[in-house]
Order: sequence, then C-alpha cells, then structure tokens
Amino acid sequence: MKNLIFPIAIEAGDKQHAFGVVVPDIPGCFAAGDTLEEAYENVKAAIESHLDTLLDEGMPLPQAGKLDEHRRNPDYAGFVWGFVVTRNIPALKKSVRINISLPEVLIQDIDSYAQTRGMSRSAFLALAAEREMVAA
Repeated sequence: MKNLIFPIAIEAGDKQHAFGVVVPDIPGCFAAGDTLEEAYENVKAAIESHLDTLLDEGMPLPQAGKLDEHRRNPDYAGFVWGFVVTRNIPALKKSVRINISLPEVLIQDIDSYAQTRGMSRSAFLALAAEREMVAA
C-alpha cells in the first residue's frame, strides 16, 4: 500500500508558543504541538482525519501540490517547509473480497483471538498483515 506524502508549512515555536503546522493542500487542515515531533504527529493525524471525513462525505480528495508552488505563496512567508507521510486512507477504505485457504485449526484460532478483542476475522488478518509488513 503506497503511503501519501503532503508538504507542510511549519511555524516555529518557542518556550511560550507551540509549533504550528498547516497543510496547504487540504483547506482547514492544521495542527500544533509543544515540540516539533509532537506537531508532526498531530498533523499526520489531522491529515488522515480530514481524508477520512472527505471520503465519508463523498467529497473530492485533494492532491499534494508542488513544494515550490507553495513556497512562493506569500501567505507562508517565513514558514519552514517539510513533508508528512501518512497512511493511504482512500486505499484503506476500499475493501476487496478475496478467497484464501488456511488450515481449519488456524481459522478457528484466528476467529477466537479476534472475537476476544472485538474484531472480525478480516480486521484481524488486515492488522496482522500490516504489522508484519512494517516489521519486515
């Protein structure tokens, strides 16, 4: 699954002010954090939340623009630029039915494990696959 990359404009923080982050390609998408790391994590969550909401509302999804175009925008004069990598929310929302074969005892174990955690078999298998691929 290909991740999404969005340019972000960062307004520097200090001891009295949080770091502010704006996502120029997603109107109304911004975040803040007491540290730069916290601001990055918060803006990543904000981007994913915005994309999820746009999908749920049937609205068009924004495309990431070119960094050079954003840097020329006077609204962002004095900002520092960076990029945020997010999960591909549109790809995660689209389910595809597949047919797989597993040993019966393994399916029973998967179902039991998933049920005790309030998950479906599909949700468990997707989570296990994602974790395995991240670890690889």
